[in-house]
Amino acid sequence: MSSPVSLIERCTSAEQPGWLRLGQALWPDDSPEQHLAEMASFCANPERYAQFIAYSSSRDPVGFVEAALRTDYVNGTASSPVAFVEGIYVIPAARRKGVAAALIDAVEHWARSRGCTELASDALLENQSSHSFHRAVGFEETGRVVYFRKALRPQKR
Repeated sequence: MSSPVSLIERCTSAEQPGWLRLGQALWPDDSPEQHLAEMASFCANPERYAQFIAYSSSRDPVGFVEAALRTDYVNGTASSPVAFVEGIYVIPAARRKGVAAALIDAVEHWARSRGCTELASDALLENQSSHSFHRAVGFEETGRVVYFRKALRPQKR
């Protein structure tokens, strides 16, 4: 099975063809304005953030990945900085054809160039397809977490 990826390109502008559309497909609850503002901030800090888009031979965007260097503690890692996959998405027609693996390879190359020795990511507990994907591209599960919060009542005066 041949890969539908002809080119992987680093995003250097919020105007990168396909980036907004792919981001909205992954995170549909955010408005286009929210996406564009975040994309612009990523592009303004290329030492900390890297985004890549996979294009088909006809220059159609088929997937993207966003990554960041994290210097705070990242669960399951032992080094710093750690490259972290913030999000990855491949259009349904291009899935299971090596697109996501090629995007992860691009992130790995970028991470190594920044001195990282580990790549981390996360997925919701119920997202079994994401868990399978992560294992397929070489990630190992390091733990499972349930987050809690407690609202604090205002102090009485």
